[in-house]
Amino acid sequence: MKDNVAEEHLYLAFSHQYRDSIFPLHTSISLFLLSYCDCKLFKVFLVPTGEDVGDQCVTKNLAGDLEVQLISRCQLPVVVQSCSLPAVFVKDDKFCRAGLSVVLRHIIQKTFEADPSKKDVLELLGFKKTCLKACAEVSQWTRLCEISIPLAVERFLTASPEHCQTIPPDILLFERKLGEPVRVHNDDKIRRQKLQQQKAGAKAAVPVLGEEATEELKPEEVHEHPPSSLELSVAFSKLLAQEAPDAINREAPHIRRTKTSDLPLLDHVFAEGLYFTVADLVLLPCIHQFLVSSKKQGKSLVDLPLISSWYRRVQEVPGVKKAAGKCNMELLQLPELMSPPEERLQDSASVPDELEEDNEDSHFMGGPRPTMTKLMENGIEAKFSPHPCPDWTLDWTSLPSAVSPGEGKMSRDRALRKQQQLNNLVAAVTKLAKPGDLIVDFCSGGGHVGIVLAYMMPSCQVVLIENKELSLIRAKDRSDELGLNNIWFIQANLDYFNGTFNIGVALHACGVATDMVIEHCLRARAAFVISPCCYGFIQNTVKFKYPR
Repeated sequence: MKDNVAEEHLYLAFSHQYRDSIFPLHTSISLFLLSYCDCKLFKVFLVPTGEDVGDQCVTKNLAGDLEVQLISRCQLPVVVQSCSLPAVFVKDDKFCRAGLSVVLRHIIQKTFEADPSKKDVLELLGFKKTCLKACAEVSQWTRLCEISIPLAVERFLTASPEHCQTIPPDILLFERKLGEPVRVHNDDKIRRQKLQQQKAGAKAAVPVLGEEATEELKPEEVHEHPPSSLELSVAFSKLLAQEAPDAINREAPHIRRTKTSDLPLLDHVFAEGLYFTVADLVLLPCIHQFLVSSKKQGKSLVDLPLISSWYRRVQEVPGVKKAAGKCNMELLQLPELMSPPEERLQDSASVPDELEEDNEDSHFMGGPRPTMTKLMENGIEAKFSPHPCPDWTLDWTSLPSAVSPGEGKMSRDRALRKQQQLNNLVAAVTKLAKPGDLIVDFCSGGGHVGIVLAYMMPSCQVVLIENKELSLIRAKDRSDELGLNNIWFIQANLDYFNGTFNIGVALHACGVATDMVIEHCLRARAAFVISPCCYGFIQNTVKFKYPR
């Protein structure tokens, strides 16, 4: 590791070892990604969740050249102790990243930064680098990959024989997802190519490996069977960094004139669609354990033909078998399965309704205009009056510029409004806070609230929690400029912060996040000062249903 690069520590939970995986599965997933990326930038620590365990029984199934140390939870940095694992912490710094998706995305980004030639690693983040970026509270796909399937597999493996006879609903949901049509950027062009292929009755062309690519890939990593569809051809062409054959790129005039609605739909190749992403690397260790257990119990996989095909296809991706070998994952060789359409529908029908996408209530409308209209219809008219506490005003001219929200990349008018909002929040928190209190700024964004609180109340500790990395980095830069030593930064979803605190603060936490913050504060028995989202937009999620 270069001297000018800050050392980063990766902390992974360890509960037990089962077959060729370390549990919880989030740990096996993290180690598998490190092996796939051939990343040695992090100092890795395993944190036992129960009694102490010896090094030998833990490290024997890890990547051969990956150094791993055991550490007790009480030895973790203070800010990491407040988070669910996995977590990444920059040594001698105050910045922590927690939660599976956040940590995996960070590993990918750091791997590419250290070696820009690893473009295939960066491609794991998908189109616009958004794969698993949305938090699990609002994204069903992130929730399925990050939470639902890992937990479902862990429960399946630990259940008694009579309770593991049926396929977990979340596995069935993944099977259904693989059967849905694919929508990708620029899919119109690919769908026209598929139509032309269908018209010509030709098979999809196989990407021809150049000499350079052939040298880089080991024989066992080149897929033995050529892709049998256009989708496979496109997917593997991208994996091998090659253009699709010219014969596919040319479109006949009648193909170009075909309406978009008449074009054939695209089939899934990988978990998210056509392209191999970090979602596939998250799901592979989980599905692998499920399949191994099912095979040992003599269960038929006829109900999961799409998952079986996906499992075989992922093994054909260059680097996957090598990473599996490092982690001692003995990948199964599954036969090709076929399932009649009516059987597929019957299987999918067993997926509980609560696992399906939430249907929007057409009668429920959020936002300021419908709300104001409803109030006026009921004889309630909003009236504006002078501020009841005019002394709740900070002397912004006497404060360092880095304290002002204007330093957070916003317009002058918006910065002025933000100052007015901060006047109220800071005054309310000041009345509640005592020396030594821990104040948490939830959904902190660029740190407008947290930085002011940390500067104005040096006797208190302030933690900023935000899911967006760039916003939190801007906040840290402002904090460093001010030389604040009573402030910490956590990039994570709300659910991954489980520490105790005295006061919770949130300014304009969007939509359902405001209710989530309130629930978090109530659970921690903490006081809270919260100003809801300014535009009042809320939506039904797995946690909350509206109206409440």
